[in-house]
Amino acid sequence: MVRVKAILDAAEEILVEGGYEAATLKAIGERADIPTPSVYHYFSDRYQVDAAIIRRHIAALTDKLDRIGDEDFRSIPDAVAIAIDPIVDYFRAHPSCVELWFSGRNETLTALVREFDEHVSEHLWRLVITRGLLRADTPLLVMRLAFEAGSSLFDIAFQQDRNGDEATMTELKRLVSAYLATYGPKSTAVGAD
Repeated sequence: MVRVKAILDAAEEILVEGGYEAATLKAIGERADIPTPSVYHYFSDRYQVDAAIIRRHIAALTDKLDRIGDEDFRSIPDAVAIAIDPIVDYFRAHPSCVELWFSGRNETLTALVREFDEHVSEHLWRLVITRGLLRADTPLLVMRLAFEAGSSLFDIAFQQDRNGDEATMTELKRLVSAYLATYGPKSTAVGAD
């Protein structure tokens, strides 16, 4: 496992320094001081390296976000901020994650990100219903759609600025909060059930 960690660490360094195209298996092996044929022993292609890196990031993010609930929040905008801010902070601290997260370079990465979104959206859905911020009959689909919209805006924010464009993040929070508020217990918003 020491060699696998060295390979993944080297790949992340190269992703940050030179971008996706620079992080070839040969370059990764050289950076990790591991012969290229040995890199292939652990990862048969570049996409497996990418997937392993994303899995590491997803594990760290999931750990952070699964702890949401201990936070004190009393409104939908508070809940949205409590969910979004740790992700933004994480992406800012891990530019290699951003390089892969929004890339859409292969189906495995897309599927891993989608699974993460589904897991976190379900966790948040349960939490905001438990806190009485959404009606108890609010379908999970509502939170999944909010998360999907948020993910699209995250993509835009991080394409505009590798640190996540602040103006886009602000609008993301407003959009998701306004949509979720239509399912609030006393909602009078247009389109609310």
